[in-house]
Amino acid sequence: MLDRKFIRKAPDTVREGIKKKGVEFDIDGFLELDDRMRSLIHEVEKLKHERNVSSEKISACKKEKKNCDDLLAAMKKTSNRIKEIDVEVKDIGERLDELELDIPNMPHETVPYGTCPDHNVHVKHWGEVEDLPFEPEPHWDIGEKLGILDMGGGSRLSGRGFVVLRGAGALLSRALVSFMLDLHIEQGYEELSVPYMVSRDCMIGTGQLPKLEEDMYFCEKDDLFLIPTAEVPVTNLLRETIIDAGELPIKYTSFTPCFRREAGSYGQETKGLIRVHQFDKVEMVKFVRPEDSYEELESLLGDATVVLEKLQIPYRVIELCSMDLSFAAAKCYDIETYAPGVQRWLEVSSCSNFEDFQSRRANIRFRREKCGKPELLHTLNGSGLALPRVIATILELNQTPTGKVRIPEVLVPYMGGREYLEA
Repeated sequence: MLDRKFIRKAPDTVREGIKKKGVEFDIDGFLELDDRMRSLIHEVEKLKHERNVSSEKISACKKEKKNCDDLLAAMKKTSNRIKEIDVEVKDIGERLDELELDIPNMPHETVPYGTCPDHNVHVKHWGEVEDLPFEPEPHWDIGEKLGILDMGGGSRLSGRGFVVLRGAGALLSRALVSFMLDLHIEQGYEELSVPYMVSRDCMIGTGQLPKLEEDMYFCEKDDLFLIPTAEVPVTNLLRETIIDAGELPIKYTSFTPCFRREAGSYGQETKGLIRVHQFDKVEMVKFVRPEDSYEELESLLGDATVVLEKLQIPYRVIELCSMDLSFAAAKCYDIETYAPGVQRWLEVSSCSNFEDFQSRRANIRFRREKCGKPELLHTLNGSGLALPRVIATILELNQTPTGKVRIPEVLVPYMGGREYLEA
């Protein structure tokens, strides 16, 4: 959420930021409402002062046993107007609060302007994608032949977009989670095990609501949402708190399943593990001083990419252009791996800086000094990593002519010494 004072002070900057993100929002209408509310507040404060003065005059008049009917009538009229204004201010305030949640975060000044993914900027490439000496198969065919990927079972249980991992496939998933958590703990992150369902306030706090509500799984009876990412519960763990500056940066990591409707997905996007409604992910979340947040973003990106380097998976880093940024992000890098079977680069991580957008919504603050004024801190998060596309990449990148799939060396100890997936 943006600071309302900032919106008033720099409407052109906000208007331009909204345009760069490709979001439609009537900022002029918002400011007119805001002006109306401030005008009413000024009027009601004046009327309350007048009422206090009238009350003193009436008191004096009664002591002198004079007729004060005119004063009483005038004060009643003033009191009625105050009630009218209070109702209008409350209504306008609630409307402004609702509208404010629809204003996206402003893209950072370094974010390239662009209207589609083609305008994203490649900033780093690691490793070489070598041509396989045979026709590569897609991961869903490899997985079914190895007996580790059961798409039909997932569909029978829950419908299209759900997957069952079997045997060594489930073990590979567990190995990846354990490896990533161990690595992130070495990097200084504290591991958290968090609930998989959160309140509406939590979803608003990190910016999923109200904009993305249709993409979320909602338990109406309890007014709880299945989490789309561990970012939501982990970030909101510190909501409504004031942190001592000496504790910053705070770094958390958490493994959770993630639930997303993925409305509008179709065709090749929905095959295999590329886009599913439930998937596992290891997340990293940081709470940092504002002046450190962009240095911390680069550090976060490094913490995510080292996972792929240790897995010996080539990757590229993409800086997202303005219209490809998420609603809440000020700047974001995507990390992509190449899957030769589907001949596509697959996003396996997004590393974002939200600046104070989430902390203002969730009221997460810090004090630089013991008795200092609380300030909003900056929040960041990054996937470290999302499992389905990592597994898809491993299956396709490490497939062999004999049908076996080589397990990345760093995972072998987590796989009980197994070096290959084989039927």
